[in-house]
Amino acid sequence: MAKFSKLSALLAGAALAVAGTVAAAAEYTLIISSWAPPTHGINAKMWPKFTEMVEEATGGRVTTELKLGMAPPPAQPDLIMDGAADLSIIFHGYQPGRFTTTKLIELPGYEGSAEAASVAYWRAYEKYLKKADEHRGLKVVALHTHGPAQLHSNKKVTSLADMNGMKVRVPGGVGSDVADALGMTGIKVPAPKVYETLASNAADGVVMPFESRKGFKLTEVAKNVYEMPGGLYRGSFAFIMSQDAFDALPDDIQKALEEKVFGEPLSREIGKIWDEIDQIGRDATMEAGDNSINVASEADQAAFAEIAAKVRDKVIAEVAEKGVDAQAAYDMIKSEMAAYK
Repeated sequence: MAKFSKLSALLAGAALAVAGTVAAAAEYTLIISSWAPPTHGINAKMWPKFTEMVEEATGGRVTTELKLGMAPPPAQPDLIMDGAADLSIIFHGYQPGRFTTTKLIELPGYEGSAEAASVAYWRAYEKYLKKADEHRGLKVVALHTHGPAQLHSNKKVTSLADMNGMKVRVPGGVGSDVADALGMTGIKVPAPKVYETLASNAADGVVMPFESRKGFKLTEVAKNVYEMPGGLYRGSFAFIMSQDAFDALPDDIQKALEEKVFGEPLSREIGKIWDEIDQIGRDATMEAGDNSINVASEADQAAFAEIAAKVRDKVIAEVAEKGVDAQAAYDMIKSEMAAYK
């Protein structure tokens, strides 16, 4: 059963009489569950953009209500399928064994912005990846990636060799594959827990995008960044919706959302926002005074390219086992990103 609420029109009495207008609330309110901190770009920028697009597409008939802390990140898909909320954002790496085809967008070596990657991701999903039906029971509203992930640590790391033996928080997915290939010991901790994980010295570092330096206050507990051009990996996310909640909406609203919001339009906007918040994180690092960014040497870049190629071959083989033309999907993502303007 859908969990959105249908609201009756509200009249503001004397104030409206003076204004000569009638203020009506939205007919439908979609409940959003989000696990990120309140000030994180997901909640401060992405969900507001989604709401803006939904309200515009439906002429104000549909709006949203954001609720935080309903469940931890890995529990979000089940929360939506159970009908406790209508929409959420999921990070596929938090669901080991549940999602495999999503690892294809996470591979290191792609060139381009999060916006370009997110658009390419949606197109490859529509043409190839959807066939695996890994989101069964859920309606996929958008797909996107974060920007290139880097190593953040208090210890100054200036080479790939320095990473060997480090105990590092990894997200799952390709991020974990890369950590293994670099000789790091991976610890799986959801993003909202990275600050305390580093502050307590439970890990030597974390591998995340630049956004996290602001969004998760890494400038305080991981004062050094080892930056590999193009990143060590990219993370895969989806905006998901309860199929029951969508089906309960009137046909004309469903049509408006499908044509103007869901899919590539929303994926593009979310990717664009991630590029913006990655820059905010980089700026916060530069402004901190006691933080540093150490760019990988050309020799390390060449060495990592060889490591990335082995990870890529492994992932393409895994995705192919799901009955997907993994090589064609990878080639499509790469070419779409290269051509994206």
